[in-house]
Amino acid sequence: MGSLVQSVDWLAIAPPTVTAVVALVVLVADLFLPEERKPLLGGIAIGGLLLAGLSLLPLLDGDRSTFCLTSGTRACSYTADHFTLVIQFLVLGGALLTALLSISDLTDFKLPAGEYWFLLLSSAAGAALLPASRDLATLVVALEVASLPAFALVGLRRGDRRSSEAALKFFLSSVTATAVMLLGVSFVYAATGTLHLTQVAEALTHVDPRLDTLAQAGVALTLVGFAFKTAAVPFHFWVPDTYVGAPLPIAAYLSVVGKAVGFTGLILVTVVGFPSYADVWGPALAVLAALTMTVGNVGALRQRPERAHSAVRLLAWSSVGQAGYLLVPLAAAGYADDPAHAVGSTIAYALMYAAVNLGAFAVAGLVARTSPEHRVSDYRGLYARRPLAALALGFFLLCLAGLPPGVIGLFAKVTVFTAAVDAGLGWLAVVMAVNVVIALYYYLQWTAVLFRPAEGETPEPAGRHARVPAPLATAVALAAVAGIALSGAPQLVLRFASGALL
Repeated sequence: MGSLVQSVDWLAIAPPTVTAVVALVVLVADLFLPEERKPLLGGIAIGGLLLAGLSLLPLLDGDRSTFCLTSGTRACSYTADHFTLVIQFLVLGGALLTALLSISDLTDFKLPAGEYWFLLLSSAAGAALLPASRDLATLVVALEVASLPAFALVGLRRGDRRSSEAALKFFLSSVTATAVMLLGVSFVYAATGTLHLTQVAEALTHVDPRLDTLAQAGVALTLVGFAFKTAAVPFHFWVPDTYVGAPLPIAAYLSVVGKAVGFTGLILVTVVGFPSYADVWGPALAVLAALTMTVGNVGALRQRPERAHSAVRLLAWSSVGQAGYLLVPLAAAGYADDPAHAVGSTIAYALMYAAVNLGAFAVAGLVARTSPEHRVSDYRGLYARRPLAALALGFFLLCLAGLPPGVIGLFAKVTVFTAAVDAGLGWLAVVMAVNVVIALYYYLQWTAVLFRPAEGETPEPAGRHARVPAPLATAVALAAVAGIALSGAPQLVLRFASGALL
């Protein structure tokens, strides 16, 4: 019998641990700080996220695993490999930009600072734990730690009916998805007798014929939970209302970090846990990808600038469409001889999408200071009022559309497209090409609005709106720098990402 004493590799688990510890520090500090000193909490949260990001650096040299089985075959519950580090970087970077966006929002809307920062950091800690999870139990716990604080964050505007409604819709649909996923995980455990993904993969190759249906049902149901988190159709119905009702920084956070969590979970369970069932999840994900991008883009197309539709709702539908593109390489991994390369395409796309989508939300936060209604028509003449913000938003929208000068957007779309063609999914590549053309229309329409002169342009009043809060300006600048840097050397992302998993 092996030793039962575990040695914990503290360095490997530093990124989520640091984030969680800082969340507790903020919660305790909130009890003792007087009201006028509450802004300090934002500084502590941002410092904590930077520290968690720096703790990724010592892990770059190789794979480290901890919480391993001490007897029998080697299987670990926590692994910090390249794949884990890329996603943790995306999660912590996304949370950091969200924190910068939040600072002015907290004062403008008088949101409770202590609770806000505690919930945001707790959610980020769960999201950072998820990519390192290598057993189904840890995956489910990480997913819940990332999700539960998000419900509270969506509903934090206490007097706002839309905010409460959005939180309730998000909560009820998410709980249903979690219940289905837990049922799936229990079926997989019943069929294989283990929760470690590598052992599950091995056990599924020779399941007892009497348990075969159980195993298949378990695989399908487990995917449902993660498909919900990625906002794949038909699990996307919560997205538009939740994004519109949530505080703007939280909508940005859900669109990037929430998605990253769902995709990471999908990648781990399909490619690492269920590779022998690729004939089940490959076609299912291909159909989901086609449906998701089509429904998302058609939904975004219906948000017309001349009809005073909401810009946040347009971004919400666009993010459903983008989720469809992200699913394409995952579906391709089910057919490909080299699933690691296909997964690399998804990670490269996710990094591009995270930078430019957070940037678009940051500019939306800037415009919302003078036009709280968030209509697309409020962006009319933005170039005349704030030329730098308009140019930044134009760049972000062109990246999302995949047009130059947003080279990284074009590169990421081509990479995803190639993954589909290489896997022999020609029909999916065609669906994607049609969707990219549909998306061009609404992204270019919004970009054009920025440079049109507004009717009866009145000079902007001096005072509160004339100055852009420094954290908000920093968030826009960081996202723009990331987008431009990635556009300069897009192949770096793919090279690092494709070497990430397996």
